[in-house]
Formats: sequence, C-alpha cells, structure tokens
Amino acid sequence: MHNFDSTIAALSDISNSELHHYGIEGVPFPSVPELCEIVELCRSVLFPGYYGKPVVNGALHYHIGVGVERLYDKLVKQVMAGLAFSQGDTFVEQEVVRDAAVRRVKKFISQLPELRSLLASDVVAMFRNDPAAHNLGEVILCYPGMRAITNYRIAHALEVLDAPLIPRMITELAHSETGIDIHPGANIGHSFAIDHGTGVVIGATAILGHNVTLYQGVTLGAKNFPQEEDGSLVKGIARHPILGNNVVVYANATILGRITIGDECTIGGNLWITHDVPAGTKLFYRQQCPPGSPCSESVVVK
Repeated sequence: MHNFDSTIAALSDISNSELHHYGIEGVPFPSVPELCEIVELCRSVLFPGYYGKPVVNGALHYHIGVGVERLYDKLVKQVMAGLAFSQGDTFVEQEVVRDAAVRRVKKFISQLPELRSLLASDVVAMFRNDPAAHNLGEVILCYPGMRAITNYRIAHALEVLDAPLIPRMITELAHSETGIDIHPGANIGHSFAIDHGTGVVIGATAILGHNVTLYQGVTLGAKNFPQEEDGSLVKGIARHPILGNNVVVYANATILGRITIGDECTIGGNLWITHDVPAGTKLFYRQQCPPGSPCSESVVVK
C-alpha cells in the first residue's frame, strides 16, 4: 500500500486556507443536477406542453398541479442547502433553516403567474425582433436568448427573496449552455429580447427598462473597481449601466460604468461607451471615409 501520510497531512492543514467549507449536519450542499431538474420543472409549468410531459386536452390543471408540487419539494431542499451553505461555520438548527427555506419557496411559487407574464412578454419581443422566427413556439423551444432569459427570471425572483447561492447557480447553468451571462441581481423590465446572444454579459447592478433589445457580444459591465485599504474590491456598489425603455444595442457594443443610456436610444455595433447618452440618440461608427478625407471615429444623430 502506498504511503501518502505526508501528503494527506499537508492537505488536511487548513489553518491558512479558505478552500474548505463545513455545512450544517444533515443538510447537503446545493446540487447542480437537482437545480437543472428544478429549472426544467419551472419550464414545464411556465410553458406547459413545450416542456415536460405532453399536455392532453382537459388535463392542463392536473399537469401544472403535479409540476408545482414536485417543484415545491425539490426547491425547498435546494434553498435550504443554499441557506445552510451561507451560514459557514455558524451553528444554526436544521429546522430553523428549513422554515426559512419554506417561506421563500412558498413566496416564489405564488409569483409564478407574474413570472409567466414577464416571460410571455419576452417571447413576443423576441418574435417581433427576429424576421427569421416563424412563430412563438419556435422562440420558446429554439432560441438560446429565451433559454437564458428564463433562467434569469427564475433566478432573479429567488435573488429578491434572499435565497443565497442558488440564483447564481441557476444563471450559470444558462451561461454554460448558451454563452449568455446574466447576473441574477440585474433588474430587467418586460419585453426583453436577446438576439443570437452568444457573448452577452449583464452585470449584477445593471438596470434595463422595458422593451430593450441586445444583440450578440454586448457587454453591460463595470468601468472600474474601487478598492478597500487592504486592496480587496469594494462589494455592493452600483457599477453597471442603466438602460432606459425602448433601447437597442447592436452586436459587440461595450457599455461600462454607472452611466445612463436614455429612452429610445440606438447604440451601434462595436462601440465603447463610458458616458451618458441622451434620450433619443442614435450612436454609431461612421462608415470608412475615402482616402484623404477628414473622418471622425463616430457620429451622433439625434
């Protein structure tokens, strides 16, 4: 038998390391496979017939009822796991954690009709913005933007209810699958559309109004990161853009910092924006000028 005593002893020495975690006895850590199933259960009750088992005429109430009951049971366990994880080394009674999870999940379940209305507006926005879409069902089933938005809407509802860790895991599932990275803390209005989507990044404190459309490669990020005295980054400050209503941002545009893009603005592709843009502005690169002609980098049309 191999002798790994020294290696095991070194790995067991955690005096100067934060790379370990002790949970609450009897409460498992959050599970990625379980959260995948929870998200699919949400899809099955929010888009019945498109996800989950086929719905037979007259059986819709039963189908949704079964889905909601399964969703409740599974989500309570995962929210409980997230709450327990967030306690770290602090001792908390298991029953206290369960009661807190039950309260959050019951509130989440009660908000599902509102969540469905939001997602319905997103589906319609995606359909209207894409001439290649033949019907709403195609958007629901095929569009990566719709898949990422659904994960975000579920995660954001849980984030608002102070369910730790679980919301971020849910949005990261969509990030891994679609290449679209939406932090669950972002606030996004109704009728949100992401066309193509790959490479879209929306930061934690971003605020988007209603009827906003983003194309692939758009970044709504932070311009700089203030530091504490010890060099660590300051947490919790508003550092991402605010987009008004009816804003369109085209492919690979980068918008950084706590700036405001006003209502009815159009931001052209490949722009780097670090300043406020007044409402009603169209901002884009000028086409290449003939040799020898004076040419500015960009042009603003109001």
